[in-house]
Amino acid sequence: MTPTHHCLLVRDGTFAAVGEGGDITGERGVSPDGLFARDARHLSRWQLTVDGGTPTVLVPTPTGPAADRAGSVLTQPGGRADAPAFTVFREQAVRQGEFLDHIRVNGNGPQPIEVLLALTVDVDFADQFELRDDHRWYQKPHAVRTREKLPDGIEFGYRRREWHARTVVTAEPAPDAVEETGSGARRLCWRLTLPAHGSTTLRLRVAAHPHGAPAPAAEEPAGAQPARRFAPEHAELARACAQGDADLAALRLPMTGPEGEALRVPAAGVPWFLTLLGRHALLTSLLTLDSHPELGHDTLLALAATQATEEVPERIAQPGKIVHEVRHGELAHFQQVPYGRYFGSVDATPLFLVLLGAHAERTRDDKLAHRLERAARAAVSWMFDHGGLADHGYLRYRADEGGLANQSWKDSPGAICFPDGTPARGAIVAAAPQGYAYAALTHTAELARAVWADPDYADQLTGAADALRERFLSDFWLPAEGFTALALDGDGRQVPTLGSDAGHLLWTGVLDQPRADAVAERLLAPEFFSGWGLRTLAAGQDAYHPLSYHRGGVWPHDSAVAALGLARAGHRPRAGALADGLLALAAAHDYRMPEVITGYARADHPEPVPYPHACSPQSWAAAAPFALLTALAD
Repeated sequence: MTPTHHCLLVRDGTFAAVGEGGDITGERGVSPDGLFARDARHLSRWQLTVDGGTPTVLVPTPTGPAADRAGSVLTQPGGRADAPAFTVFREQAVRQGEFLDHIRVNGNGPQPIEVLLALTVDVDFADQFELRDDHRWYQKPHAVRTREKLPDGIEFGYRRREWHARTVVTAEPAPDAVEETGSGARRLCWRLTLPAHGSTTLRLRVAAHPHGAPAPAAEEPAGAQPARRFAPEHAELARACAQGDADLAALRLPMTGPEGEALRVPAAGVPWFLTLLGRHALLTSLLTLDSHPELGHDTLLALAATQATEEVPERIAQPGKIVHEVRHGELAHFQQVPYGRYFGSVDATPLFLVLLGAHAERTRDDKLAHRLERAARAAVSWMFDHGGLADHGYLRYRADEGGLANQSWKDSPGAICFPDGTPARGAIVAAAPQGYAYAALTHTAELARAVWADPDYADQLTGAADALRERFLSDFWLPAEGFTALALDGDGRQVPTLGSDAGHLLWTGVLDQPRADAVAERLLAPEFFSGWGLRTLAAGQDAYHPLSYHRGGVWPHDSAVAALGLARAGHRPRAGALADGLLALAAAHDYRMPEVITGYARADHPEPVPYPHACSPQSWAAAAPFALLTALAD
């Protein structure tokens, strides 16, 4: 079931979804509530009662942009008394591995009163994959749950063979009693005496101890980012960047590097993807490279640490390939889902090389490029030996051999399709990854030449990049449309669907100037540009659907990549027009860029129509304003 009210608290790989009065009820479905860390739910019930009843909510927890803290105001159950005897002020917060709940009870009258306050607590340690809306249940043989009373609270434990997780609930002052409930939960009880017009405060701390959690990474000091100056005409962009800063800070995820060093990388999004997704982290880092180079630094190290070293067919892993998704939950650990380290993307590997080269260029610091030379050469080898460049001339994937339905950024079923909606079959050569491959080869050639002192390798990569570009311009161009095909299918036929992927091709520089000019003009035409951003498929094709994730929806990061590409190709006025639409979209969402909206035209609907079930906050959406800042720079 879908909850009617959720407040999201997010920080450093931990998030809590609580109801309007700060409670957690254990809901499942599209957006379950609870406290989550490393893909497991570490708090499934957290329900406050006062004098045996549920308090009345006077001020609910906010449902706007996620933050790391929130408050609510409650009063006595029933809420019909003319002068309630007490008021409850609740302040809640998350930080890495912790949930804090401070409950202050104020007596409102001239006489002392007694209040019985109780908190029902339980932990199901459910894996996030169990909580998705398909309601699948997984076998968990030999799993043991424990509940141990502590002097100041309760400890919940879960063990399945070597897998062990704990949640420790402590309170100050300690509860007067800890009671068992019929459901197996525990009820912590306090009998409070409030002086006349006085108050008392309970301070509760929930510490999640997930299996295999790394040591906490040091947070950046406040104000570590340089202050950005904005011209008056860019006030909207300033506000969008400020919200993007806040979201990126909330979404930074603790990871470890190749030598065990503590890192903080951009997680993909809340609620389902508070984890490392290779493509998302790489694109987020590339979009924010000018403003947040530390994201790129840590992302590269984290991905080098998880780079494949052997073939594992069920994970679609081959030596040198960059990971698509990393999961830490119980089901991934016991290989009941394949996502512990899952390599089902064809584009993360070239994007890794693009980021490595761009990071060295932008920061003018080649230490990381030296350190990751071996990882970079392995990634290049994967593109040729396993990705398809050597044998087939292109990066390609076969979704019919298992894994995700598609393995480029439009990875939903049916996303790579003909104009009538028929899915492309066989070994798919999607357009955007070929642009990434071209950029990867050119960036790595420059590293080989300028940093690694290997001119022969540089010449080899430059030759491969030139040959790829020549093939691509011949095989993918649609002369009648003045545009690029979405893909080639398994028979080598063009998939002549018009998609926003062409904006990514502009960004990578794989198009020559005449084709770049034609694509730039078409992207800002009404069938693509909704007024808010670019539709993933141009309207007017049978395959287009305004509520489709990848066949008509509008993604801010996708449009931001196109804005960078337009600027690179010399089409700054068009980049500015696209930026204006995106900033209007941000303004309509309290300056938080949504992950995706529907494709309905702004001219027909003065407010953007939301896409159901989008993540919020989401990292590459949060990064989009910074890409606009780069695209609009003089």
